[in-house]
Amino acid sequence: MKIHVDDLSGPAIAKFLQAHIDDMRATSPPESVHALDLEGLRQPEITFWSVYHERALVGCGALKQLSATHGEIKSMRTDITARGRGVATAMLLHIIGEADNRGYQRLSLETGSMDFFTPARRLYRRHGFCPCPPFGGYTDDPNSVYMALDL
Repeated sequence: MKIHVDDLSGPAIAKFLQAHIDDMRATSPPESVHALDLEGLRQPEITFWSVYHERALVGCGALKQLSATHGEIKSMRTDITARGRGVATAMLLHIIGEADNRGYQRLSLETGSMDFFTPARRLYRRHGFCPCPPFGGYTDDPNSVYMALDL
């Protein structure tokens, strides 16, 4: 697998992210969908990576700087054909390493509370993330689970 910074200009990543947004909209009520579209991800405080395996786009993830010491994981996704092959773990470890290199003291995320998100919550717990209160601009939402890792 190769992970590289993506400028979000290619058609493959646009299609991949649209599938992500479509899944989120199909799974969560509109007020609880926090997935960012291409323009939302093209912000200076966000670094976005794509994961490729043998020239196929198999995953992605992003790191948003919330402050000089706090980052947020955004847009983690693994292609359905690549699930269970370590793509999400590789992306998550890459993001944690980057957050650590940047000197962040805390890494947070928001994911869904529905069964669809059980594998994501399990992945994050396996890597030391624990439940936390809403952070940044998030509010209490029964459809969201907030998690954080102290670095």
